[in-house]
Amino acid sequence: MTTVLITAFEPFASATCNPSWEAARAVAAEWTGEATVVAVRLPVEFDRATAALHQALDMHQPDVVVALGVAEGRAAITPERIAINVDDARIPDNGGARPVDARVVEGAPDGLFSTLPVKRIVQAVRASGIASELSASAGTFVCNHVFFWLQHALRHADARSGFIHVPASPDMRHDGTGPTMEQSTITAGIRIAVETTLAHTTDVAVSEGTVH
Repeated sequence: MTTVLITAFEPFASATCNPSWEAARAVAAEWTGEATVVAVRLPVEFDRATAALHQALDMHQPDVVVALGVAEGRAAITPERIAINVDDARIPDNGGARPVDARVVEGAPDGLFSTLPVKRIVQAVRASGIASELSASAGTFVCNHVFFWLQHALRHADARSGFIHVPASPDMRHDGTGPTMEQSTITAGIRIAVETTLAHTTDVAVSEGTVH
């Protein structure tokens, strides 16, 4: 059976929730399809996040990994096209670390592409009436760090993986400024992203005459 791993983050700084995690755990809890879907929460810390991700990959041996994070200021669900091999933190992570101009993985390429069907995901999410856009920058904070490390870790694996940013939710933004998206809408969009990825993976397997 196909296994889907959804990772997301704990709340950052003074936020009381993280809509990426709320979506991940809801999709996993409510999933009724044939695949097995598991959710894992990562710390918003450069080193500990990748250690937790490494442990999750070893434990679940997923066929698909959808990593999630929140991007305040965005008004749409945004699949990321490419991860870059740099950590450059404007502010400290939850553990106080603030790397500047550091490589995520020494000796690795400068950039690695998502292997999720990102354009199909955008089209499917939009078709449901939810705002979605393709993004070419996951930033240089912990989200991009996890994204790059994930793509590097699975570069020789027969698995699809990538990163999707979600907007802030109203519960996260108590100051009333900046765009938000209802948590139920975020969750619905991520569910569609997972369904689209699984359908695309099945289509590819059938066309190549392989079984996953």
